[in-house]
Amino acid sequence: MRVLGIIAFCALLLTGCSSDAEKLLFESFEEKLVNEDYEGLYLLLSSESQQAITKEDFITRYTNIYSGIKACNIDLEMGEIDTENKVIPFSLTMDTVAGEVNRSDFELPFIKEDKELKVIWSESLIFPMMESGDKVRVSTQTANRGSILDRNGEALASDGTLITIGIHPAIFDEENRDNKIKELANVLDISEETITKKLAANSNPDYFVPIVDLLPDSPKLQSLENRRTEGILTQSKQGRVYKNDEAFGRLLGYIRPISEEELTADEEGIYTMTSMVGKAGLEQVYEKTLRGINGVEIYIERDGTKIETLALKEAQHGEDITLSIDSHLQTIVYEKMNGEKGSATAVDPTTGDILALVSSPSYNSNWFTTYMTKSEQQHREDIEFADEKNRFASLYSPGSTFKLITAATGLENGTLNPNEVKTINGMEWQKDSSWGNYHIRRINAQTNVALKEAVKYSDNIYFAMNALEMGSDTLIKGAEQFTIGTDLTIGYPIKQSQISNNGTLNRDILLADTGYGQGEIMVSTLNMALAYSALSNNGNIMNPTLILTDSYQASVLKESVISTQNLSILQDAFSAVVEDSDGTGHLAKIDGIKLAGKTGTAEIKSSQGETGSENGWFIATDLDSSNVSIAMVVEDVQEGLGTLGVVSMVKEVLVDYLK
Repeated sequence: MRVLGIIAFCALLLTGCSSDAEKLLFESFEEKLVNEDYEGLYLLLSSESQQAITKEDFITRYTNIYSGIKACNIDLEMGEIDTENKVIPFSLTMDTVAGEVNRSDFELPFIKEDKELKVIWSESLIFPMMESGDKVRVSTQTANRGSILDRNGEALASDGTLITIGIHPAIFDEENRDNKIKELANVLDISEETITKKLAANSNPDYFVPIVDLLPDSPKLQSLENRRTEGILTQSKQGRVYKNDEAFGRLLGYIRPISEEELTADEEGIYTMTSMVGKAGLEQVYEKTLRGINGVEIYIERDGTKIETLALKEAQHGEDITLSIDSHLQTIVYEKMNGEKGSATAVDPTTGDILALVSSPSYNSNWFTTYMTKSEQQHREDIEFADEKNRFASLYSPGSTFKLITAATGLENGTLNPNEVKTINGMEWQKDSSWGNYHIRRINAQTNVALKEAVKYSDNIYFAMNALEMGSDTLIKGAEQFTIGTDLTIGYPIKQSQISNNGTLNRDILLADTGYGQGEIMVSTLNMALAYSALSNNGNIMNPTLILTDSYQASVLKESVISTQNLSILQDAFSAVVEDSDGTGHLAKIDGIKLAGKTGTAEIKSSQGETGSENGWFIATDLDSSNVSIAMVVEDVQEGLGTLGVVSMVKEVLVDYLK
């Protein structure tokens, strides 16, 4: 019995020692795998395993696979050791480019060599189902970028097909090379040097050399298709396609390849070196909404066939956004502005929907996903790259268009009696001698002026007097009611308007100047389109919106900025500007459509008496149907266009849109 006990004790001791050795082997295997010490891992292999694969091939195999799938956070957990079959079961989890891999079917076989335990290695230690010759593949599932749609569902920006014009050098160079380069440059409106440089950069005559991308409906394609025998080829590719109209460029923006800085800042790891991201306009503002996140699949391939998926991250397609923009109106407004520098905004008075948001001049967004011709480049140089400024997001002095706000504020606060006649003599006026040499000037010479005449003839002195009578606090509060100084959250960044540089009107001259729209007040065309929309919406101003969602509901931003009793007074006064033959905006009169509106000429100069530039305004809102309120400003009208030129532009827009 004592002998049997000793034998049993020794067996137990040996088992314990064996278990410790196997545990140490597993821990060493784990430590080297986790730390990417593939050379150290190779030293754990049995001599037979090392004969089956060289150290270099072993290290390369692990490096390529684990780096290819971007393996990290690797964790192994040992199971119960099978001493009889000399196998250590274990589970492995790791994070990869396609998400987590979590498998519990790994086995680490071992053998004793020279009193040491060694790993019997095979491909199954990379992944259990793998055999010699199998490949670990990483496949990308491309996600679509969301589309930008107008209010009627028309795509303004979407993923689509582009046509690449390219050259097969081996055939192209056979004959008439110079003539074909000249023809191609002429058709594409690019320099011959552009083509020769791209050909020179290519070292293989059988490679396809891309020259430019075109839209599928480009007329340039007609003379370039079916020219394969001459070495001129066309290929289709996926790309971003925009509405082919300059009217939309500043609004939509464009996408371009991601920069190193943007890629470095991508902590979520969503982008790659080949990603295209929004660089301007809505494409940039809504990058996170529009972008798609590519899907990734990691799988085992055997003899060209996928045998098992290890991890799969489904592609997340970008979301579409729908704009309140009416594409037809946007195009009309831009065309009527005829390349003049300026801004225009049109809103639906009853909903606040922004129907047009125009910056002129603009660009064609397709220039940035296809190419820009020599003619287009020259035009941009000729206009001194004026299309680089987003004018609908900018601020302007409103000039006399602000008189609606002064008039409404005075009426609502009782400081302005619409029937009171003010006696004004001469063309200039000052409050008293404390103003020194400073005078307010007007363009008309009426002596007896009430509200309607002051609006119709745009009398600066009348409105300056009223501003002084109501006081600074009252005018500031009234301006706030008409969105001046309000942060207008429309779904696109617009500069915030101001009543003055410091928010106060603490000087009489500044207060008086502000009353007729000069001073330091700065507004966007959106501010003014909304202000005049109150005349067509029972005195209310609606919350403006550019982005329409399923849950969107129109709501009031400023309620009863014009009371019922004063609404008809202001409608009568500001419709006289257009309807009466001697109104400053009579040129905008449209038979059968009643408009209320106001002209404005904002003088841009440092001090009174000096010569400065002038911006011309016209704002109109239709009183009968309440379909649209539009504000337009054009810069530097003193050079010939004049404010009446702006009136004419707006009229042409409204004739087309309302009739």
